[in-house]
This record gives sequence, C-alpha cells and structure tokens, in this order.
Amino acid sequence: MSEITAPAGATLDRPKSWRRRARALFLRSEALRGYMLLSPTLLVMAFAMGIPFAIMVIMSFWTQVGFDIDTTLTLANYGEAVDGPVYKALLIRSVAISGTCTIVTVLLAYPMAYYVAFHVHRHKLFWIILMTLPFWTSYLLRVFAWKVILGFNGVINSGLKALGLIDQPLEFLLYSPTAVVITLAHAWAAFAILPIYVSLEKIDRSLLEAAADLGEGPVGRFLRVTLPLSLPGVVAAMLMIFIPTVGDYVTPTLVGGPNGIMLSNIIYAQFGKVNNWPMGAALAIAMLIAVAMIALAGMWLTRKATERIA
Repeated sequence: MSEITAPAGATLDRPKSWRRRARALFLRSEALRGYMLLSPTLLVMAFAMGIPFAIMVIMSFWTQVGFDIDTTLTLANYGEAVDGPVYKALLIRSVAISGTCTIVTVLLAYPMAYYVAFHVHRHKLFWIILMTLPFWTSYLLRVFAWKVILGFNGVINSGLKALGLIDQPLEFLLYSPTAVVITLAHAWAAFAILPIYVSLEKIDRSLLEAAADLGEGPVGRFLRVTLPLSLPGVVAAMLMIFIPTVGDYVTPTLVGGPNGIMLSNIIYAQFGKVNNWPMGAALAIAMLIAVAMIALAGMWLTRKATERIA
C-alpha cells in the first residue's frame, strides 16, 4: 500500500492555526483580556501576599516551647484563641470599635459626597481634592494631632474650660475607645467619601425627575431612588473602612490607652515582645476568619435590604 503523506506545509500551518485560534479567543473574551491585564498584579500579590500568608497559616498549627518551636501540627493555639476570655473580649472590642468607626465615618461622608455629586456643578475636581487634602500628610502626624486635640490640656478641654462649661478635663476624650473611633474616622474618611461619590454620580438624574413627576417629595426621592441606587458605594465604603480598621494597632497604641487596646495590639505583642509566633499567627488567622464572616454577613443583609426596597 502506498503511504499517504501530508503536505509539507501542513506541519507549518498547524502552529499558525493554533495562534490564530488563541488570538481569536483573546479578542472575543473580555474576561480573558481583563485577566491578562491583571496578571502582573496577580503574580506580585501571589508572591508578596500569598506565600507569607501560607507560611503564617502553617505556623499557626505549631507550638512555641520555650525558645524553640515544635512543628507538630496541633489546634491548641486556635483553642486558646477561641476559648481564652481575654482574646474573646479583645476581639469583641475590636469589632465594636471598628463597627462604630465605620458607621460614624459613613454617616459623615455621605452628606459630603451627596453635596458634591448633586449640588456642585463646576470644579468638582477641586472639591474632591479639597476633601482629600488632609490625607496628604503623614498618618502618624494626623494621629498625633488628634492626641493633642483630645488631650487633657488639648484644644477641646481648654476651650470648654475657658467657656466655663467644665471644671475638670473630660477624661473620656483621650486614652479611650472614643479617641480611637474619632481618630480612625478622620483617618479613613476619604476612603468612604470617594466610593459613595462615584455611586451617587452614576445615578441617572431622569429617575429623580420621574419620581418628582409622580408626586414624590425630596425625602421620598432620596429614600426610594437615591439611597437604594447608592447602596453599592455605601457597602464598598463600609468594607474599605471596617476591614483595615479592625486590624489597626498604631492608633489604639497612641490614643487608645488600656481601655482602647484592640486584638491587633496583642498580635503585635505575640510576634514582637512575647516571641510566640505560632500564637500570634493563630490569633491573626482567627481574626481574619471572624472579619470575613462579618463582612459576608453584612453584604448578604445589604443585598436583602436592597431587594426589599426595590
């Protein structure tokens, strides 16, 4: 039998056909193009965040024995993190302080974003820069500034004493959870204003005009149209504030005092002063899981509330 041989050009055309198919798939798939654009960032995050996180997860199952680390896998650290009354109290305090800070910041940021989105018609960029101007300075400088403002002889106490409203300085202003909430709310205000402003700016103004034609007043238009349509920005702002502030340890250290210490301060002490890295890793992972569960629950409740309003 005579052998059937493929044309010589067929083997050369085969790689070209695969390249054409890959190029056609790349041009047709918007998601693939997006992942290709994100691939450098994803690689950097995988190496800079993924590998250290994996090491910390593995370390959380080890045990510190004196100056040595026992690499036998155990859940003892997690049991102590969950059952320890001190750790539970600090976790509850951290969530409470961060949650209060989130609510206060969003309530203060929403009117500012609303004003710029609906009532500023010229030079909006100037207003946005003006709102973010305080954040051009160092974070530590802003924390120390609030420490001076809230101090026993600070601006607030001195002003109230000069007006004769108080005889003794207000002790709850500094070295307390109140000081931590005020300082964190100011430090993260821009991260709440910007996503809310973007969400408000995208609202179709014709919807508000239609609501007005149907007899809705300003309050009704806000509750039925503006607020539901701006909830994605509100949720994004709450997540951007709650997640980092619950793990903040600089602000509680400088203005919190004994009553304002959060779980992150204990995690820092476990890694730095106590030198118990496995326990510090377990506390960090436990706090990460708790924050993730709270964030997911908040997103679910927000989605249900949005569906009910709609």
